[in-house]
Amino acid sequence: MPLFTPPNPRLTDWRGRVAWIVGASSGIGRATAARLARAGAQVVVSARSRDALDSFVDTYPGALALPLDVTQRDSVLAAHDDLMGRFGRIDLLLYCAGHYQAQRATALDLDELLRHEQVNYVGALHVLDAVLPVLLAQGSGHLSFVASVAGWRGLPNALAYGPTKAALNNLAECLHLDLAGRGLGVSVVNPGFVETPLTAGNPFPMPALIQPDEAAAAMLAGWARGEFDIHFPKRFTRVLRLLRCLPHRLYFPLVRKVTGL
Repeated sequence: MPLFTPPNPRLTDWRGRVAWIVGASSGIGRATAARLARAGAQVVVSARSRDALDSFVDTYPGALALPLDVTQRDSVLAAHDDLMGRFGRIDLLLYCAGHYQAQRATALDLDELLRHEQVNYVGALHVLDAVLPVLLAQGSGHLSFVASVAGWRGLPNALAYGPTKAALNNLAECLHLDLAGRGLGVSVVNPGFVETPLTAGNPFPMPALIQPDEAAAAMLAGWARGEFDIHFPKRFTRVLRLLRCLPHRLYFPLVRKVTGL
């Protein structure tokens, strides 16, 4: 018996697999959908923007565009039913829909807090509710949620964003505990800084900034290894992992000093 077995079934051959990418209009989601399409997967792309999805299908003619609004349960269910009517199965669900706006407690904006919650977390629950019965009936398939290193510990300007990503990390852990014995894979993706429309408004230098295609490559590599926690770029995320181990009496003053806040 090997000393170490991956927590998930390894995903190495994408030919013929049905991959549903929710949040595929730009950034990490679009780049990952492109890599999966080139690897031979039957890619289904979803987001609110019909134009962005249509442009993806123009580039990858075998793909299917299913517009939806993740905050609306009926919209998610309609897209899911359409997908199942066409293909009858789901092998990968990647939840990559996201909303980000910097916020601090000194300028609390309840509407923005709730918008983050609806898109980043409640939307994931809407999709999970739709696809999980399918995966359980199949006895196979993989759920993957794009969270963020901002969900590992509290950070400045992350009052709205960070808690939603922490929730996704916890959700993925709970799902893995419940589903691993049923043949299903679950992973959580925790990127550092990736050059996307979400990060474009950051007014500060972003260390170890990478491109969306680099993020997509790291995700496919993580799925191929059967990893649960896929984080990148390692030169940045490993430092943040160490910070998770610090007691609060050391963590708070260190973050204030490093960020100048």
